[in-house]
Amino acid sequence: MSDDAPAPTRTRDAGERVIRTFEVRHVQLGRALLAALAAIMITFSPDHSAAVGLAVFSGWAIATALVLIFGAWLAYPAGRRGAPVLLGALTIAAGMVTGIPPLRSTGMFFVVVIAWAVATGLAELIGGIRLRRTAGAAGNLRDEIRDEARDGILVGALTLVLGVGLLLVNPAYSLEYFIADAGRSFTLTGITIGVGLFGGYAAIVAVVLGIAGFSPRRAVTTDGTPSGGSA
Repeated sequence: MSDDAPAPTRTRDAGERVIRTFEVRHVQLGRALLAALAAIMITFSPDHSAAVGLAVFSGWAIATALVLIFGAWLAYPAGRRGAPVLLGALTIAAGMVTGIPPLRSTGMFFVVVIAWAVATGLAELIGGIRLRRTAGAAGNLRDEIRDEARDGILVGALTLVLGVGLLLVNPAYSLEYFIADAGRSFTLTGITIGVGLFGGYAAIVAVVLGIAGFSPRRAVTTDGTPSGGSA
């Protein structure tokens, strides 16, 4: 192992073996934090309009994409960088499109978020399934790769569920109802339901990836072997 490896991504332990400073769990924790922020912003916002929903989605998508893309090089070994790079590319594209304020509308919310959910959901789900199939040949890293594959399959499935859920919502839906205690009437619209679904998805993903990121695992050396300690 070369001693002139970049300091930001590698370090040495007591046994003089080079190990990764950034691991897959750090990418998961970064994604969990951003998803939690998006869920909080939607939950505590009284306005669930398309403008607000797309603003939150855009900021979350661009930040998450950067975590995935930079994490691909900092945390993943060479043979496993394709999936996070693909997810990052699809997500940053959706974030950039929805980041243009004059274009934000109810139609854009449903079209872009559904397209993003289906594309990234399938990509992460298929990537997790393929990774799980390679776990048997991973030797000492078999359990870690299986855990990573399981998390990818779960998050991919949740993202697909979001896409299906949004497909079932009529963007033109509108229901007026009266609450006596509040002394006023309210209107439940399709975009309110859609933005709420995204907020619920973000909250669940934050919990799933947070648990995955905080789960103990063994540190991995840059040559793909376990370092012998708990991460």
